[in-house]
Amino acid sequence: MLLGLRSAIYPAPDMTAARNWYSTLLGIEPYFDQPFYVGFAVGGFELGLLPNATPGATGPQPLWGVSNAGESFARLISLGATALQPVTEVGENIKVAYVLDPFGNRFGIIENPNFKLSDVR
Repeated sequence: MLLGLRSAIYPAPDMTAARNWYSTLLGIEPYFDQPFYVGFAVGGFELGLLPNATPGATGPQPLWGVSNAGESFARLISLGATALQPVTEVGENIKVAYVLDPFGNRFGIIENPNFKLSDVR
C-alpha cells in the first residue's frame, strides 16, 4: 500500500521568512511557490511549507538524510536553528540530530551509511 515517503510538510506562519530560510538551508529555490504552499525538491522527495498551520516539536518527525551529521548540525545552528538533540550515534554507525527551525518546527537529520538509495521507489 505505502510506496514510501514523498513529502514532509512544515508549518510556516511567516511564509516569506520560512521560504527564505529553507532556500538558504537547501541551497535551492522552491519548484512550487504560491502563497498557500511552497515546495522544494530535495533528493527525490518534497519539503513543503504550509502557511495556515501551527509549528511544533511533536507529531510526525521525518529525518532528512545528510552525508555528515556533525557538519549539517553545525550549519543548521549557524542558520538560526535551536539545538534539541545534538548528534547522537544510535547504533550501526547511524547518527541523528534534531533542531527547532526558526519557526518552531522540529527538524531532524540522519547520517545512515546503511541506507540504500536504490531501495527508494
